[in-house]
Amino acid sequence: MSGDKTVMKAWTRAQSRLGRRQAMPIVGLGMLSSLIAVGQAWCMAAILARVLVGAGPGAAGLLGALAVLALARGLCLTLGDIAAARAGRAARLRLRDGVLSAILRGGPALLRQQHSAELTALAVDRVEALDGFFARWIPASILWIAAPGLIAVLAAFVQPGSAAIMAACGLAVPVGQALFGIGAAVASRNQFLAMTRLQARFLDRVRGIATIVLAGRTEDEAHRLAAAADELRRRTMKILRVAFLSSASIDCAMVLALVLIALRNGGVVLGLHQGDMPPTTIADATMRGLFVLLLVPEFFVPLRGLALAYQDRAHAAGAASAMAVLPDGDTRAAGNATVQAGADGVSVAFEHVTFAWDAARGPVLDDLSFVVPAGQTLILVGASGSGKSTIIEMLLGFVVPGGGRVTIGGVDLAALAPSTLSGLVSWIGQKPVLFAGTLRENILFARPDASAEDVGHALRAAAVDTFLADLPEGLETRIGEGGFGLSGGQAQRIAIARAYLKNAPLLLLDEPTAHLDPSTEADILASLRGLARGRTVILASHSASVHEFTGQRLDLGRRHPAPVQGEHEHVG
Repeated sequence: MSGDKTVMKAWTRAQSRLGRRQAMPIVGLGMLSSLIAVGQAWCMAAILARVLVGAGPGAAGLLGALAVLALARGLCLTLGDIAAARAGRAARLRLRDGVLSAILRGGPALLRQQHSAELTALAVDRVEALDGFFARWIPASILWIAAPGLIAVLAAFVQPGSAAIMAACGLAVPVGQALFGIGAAVASRNQFLAMTRLQARFLDRVRGIATIVLAGRTEDEAHRLAAAADELRRRTMKILRVAFLSSASIDCAMVLALVLIALRNGGVVLGLHQGDMPPTTIADATMRGLFVLLLVPEFFVPLRGLALAYQDRAHAAGAASAMAVLPDGDTRAAGNATVQAGADGVSVAFEHVTFAWDAARGPVLDDLSFVVPAGQTLILVGASGSGKSTIIEMLLGFVVPGGGRVTIGGVDLAALAPSTLSGLVSWIGQKPVLFAGTLRENILFARPDASAEDVGHALRAAAVDTFLADLPEGLETRIGEGGFGLSGGQAQRIAIARAYLKNAPLLLLDEPTAHLDPSTEADILASLRGLARGRTVILASHSASVHEFTGQRLDLGRRHPAPVQGEHEHVG
């Protein structure tokens, strides 16, 4: 717990330093606004004193000055809001870029540690909630001392005793803010936790909505979502309760200061009246008393701004704890090693690899060792749960071995940066990921800078051209998310075209013909055999048609699996 608090404080201090420079214009405008407020208070006090006592010349000139000062203050406040919006926007852009960069640095392994909804909430909601930290809290953390200090000093020239009362009541505010701030920070973290849980649950249920409906569990899941939403509501209301209490502490301090200063000045003015002093002396004393009284609300304005922004600081504390899951930006997520791929691909080796998804259920891979020379094919066979997909995911970087090591081209996988590993591997799974957009955009996703000639070659090699003419706009045909509008075989051909375009030396195939009819499966396997030429291939499949691939066969159903020796052994 103490370590988490240290990380949170360090992150908050670092962000404060980064945001302070952009906050200086806001602070400068805030100080100017407070100075103008002092001038307004002086003009109003002079006008009221002349009206109440009936001494001195007319107040027309003072009314003109008051109007000018009001316009000037309005301009300062407007410019301050604009500067705050700019500071918040710049900070959000910087933070979101840092979060996304950290997620990319973490690579696929980070998705195994954190739910995708949690990472989405971190990149979107957490960063968005930090707008107030940079736009309001950082300026308020400076103004709450500087602006009241300026007002108290100016008031001391008129009535030192009243200035002392304001200062004493003002010092009580930070104590109350500290007490309520602890509760606000805890409530904010709990609220974001409830929001993250709701997002994760909602995303999971949307993904599995067909299964939920077919299983007849619609009402149950609706009740669970309602319970999660209600928990978020209750925790949000708790934050509001703390905020109201924080505001009440400032109101109490301000009322106390007003009462004490009013009693003090009332006694002074009453004494002057009883002493039969000249009207000008009484008017001057009245003006001074009114001036100090009018300064009291202005004295507490920066303190109220600090209280309103204290919730933004609590959001920053919650964000700091959430961002601790991201890889450190000062260190490389992996290494900077490189792999030299030959004309026939790269070699792959597992050396005494052990891995378990759940320690209580035992290891999925236990002391597994095998070698796939460059340009050869390894076919993974075995029952469901024997570890075929685990091997694929390990080569993709989604999981890391619990023991032993994995090498590609003789280089430890842990020494490869995610960008380097991505350039070495092409992957085709059971259901290719297709994005909302045109077919051309989906194919170019593998290599955006590919030439038209390269795209045409990939289309022909993957046999995409066999159905392209049937689409309404050819390559410019727009498809929905997940490839809506395409058959399963057509979607797989898009994935194969991507792999051709990427031209990576290592090809990973994880049940690439699952859920396809026999005729389509035969066509896809023919395209995959063409894609496998000149590459190292690791294929995991239950299909009996994999006998069309030649290479080593690794039966993961054995207790101590070992590949069949010899090159290009036919799998029957």
